[in-house]
Amino acid sequence: MPPQPPPSEKSRAEFGADRVNAGRIVGAFGLAGELKVDASRVGDDALRPGLAVTLCFDDGRTREATIAAVRRHKGRPLVRIDDIADANAAEALGHADLLIARDDAPLHDGEYFDADLVGCRLVDEDGADLGAVVQVAHYPAQDMLVIGPSRALLPLVRAFVARVDVARKQIHVTVPPGLLDPAEADQA
Repeated sequence: MPPQPPPSEKSRAEFGADRVNAGRIVGAFGLAGELKVDASRVGDDALRPGLAVTLCFDDGRTREATIAAVRRHKGRPLVRIDDIADANAAEALGHADLLIARDDAPLHDGEYFDADLVGCRLVDEDGADLGAVVQVAHYPAQDMLVIGPSRALLPLVRAFVARVDVARKQIHVTVPPGLLDPAEADQA
């Protein structure tokens, strides 16, 4: 399957921090109007019957909907939306982001919303400020914190991240020289 375009920035900006992306519709499945969803990590746990979602299309349109049913097929959630009863209606929803209320998205210990990490300052073991998180990038191997205007990448793993303090907007890290600033590697 070809890579899908990322969820639209417009949908995130329009709904702000009270909504999170649960996934993206990547196509219709079968004749009864089910939708194949490329679920986000949040969506994998959150998608369930009765859940209110906002469908955000790439052209800026939105539509409120309720999930009627969810089942898994080949590791992917198949979702049926109330009032979508056939393949043609399902196809019309293709490539929409599924946004859900932040309160409907369960988090486990050590999990954070991207929006909570963006803006946090990285602080090393000596208390030095190493820059601010400008984005969280999700890759198959691990998530990465994107740091400052240079867009340096820091793997979001215990080897580097000692503690996250969302309330104080700080992430305490231990990083080897050169990981965030290549010029430091030349001096080590």
